[in-house]
Amino acid sequence: MFAATHIEAASKDEFYAELAQQACALLHGERDRVANAANFAALVWHALPAINWCGFYFFDGRELVVGPFQGKPACVRIALGKGVCGTAAQTRQTQLVADVNAFAGHIACDGASRSELVVPLIDARGVLLGVWDVDSPELARFDAADRRGMERLCAAFVASLEPAAAAA
Repeated sequence: MFAATHIEAASKDEFYAELAQQACALLHGERDRVANAANFAALVWHALPAINWCGFYFFDGRELVVGPFQGKPACVRIALGKGVCGTAAQTRQTQLVADVNAFAGHIACDGASRSELVVPLIDARGVLLGVWDVDSPELARFDAADRRGMERLCAAFVASLEPAAAAA
């Protein structure tokens, strides 16, 4: 049985390194996307302070569709290029938004969200799987260290879905 441990770290980089190790241990040996996404979202939800939503939107070939998450009910479908999530998916670049109200076209699924970090999920073949989205009720909650950390976590999630991960 997996048991997440409280992380005490001197820096955000150390915090995310430990959280990535926990994510790898949690996801090890399982390749099911929904199972891994659900456990991943729960792990991050309980580890990160000052967030009010975290979860996945998976790309179905046309648009992003909500997947496993933690937080209040969410928008179900997001078009590519729309909002922070759709922009991350379309550009395939992480979106770090200090103030969502200043982001042109922001989609307000939860009016309490003030800042957001969205990482596109791209597999080893370059295929868009979806995005990982984290919201906070605090302005400028996320910084460059959060970006690096979330990208590292997302790489662990995507790797867990690859056939080679099951053999490791």
